[in-house]
Amino acid sequence: MRFEIMRLDDVDGAAVDRTVVDAASVGRIVQQAAATGQRIYIRPAGPDAP
Repeated sequence: MRFEIMRLDDVDGAAVDRTVVDAASVGRIVQQAAATGQRIYIRPAGPDAP
């Protein structure tokens, strides 16, 4: 399964960056975001995701 991860702006919460990763990478990205205080949004990627 693949997931879309969006990095969110600290001021208004708008998505500023987007990536699609496999399930095995999600935990690592969440840990990195937590360590740096980064806000992210994660959702399952649709069938047309790159």
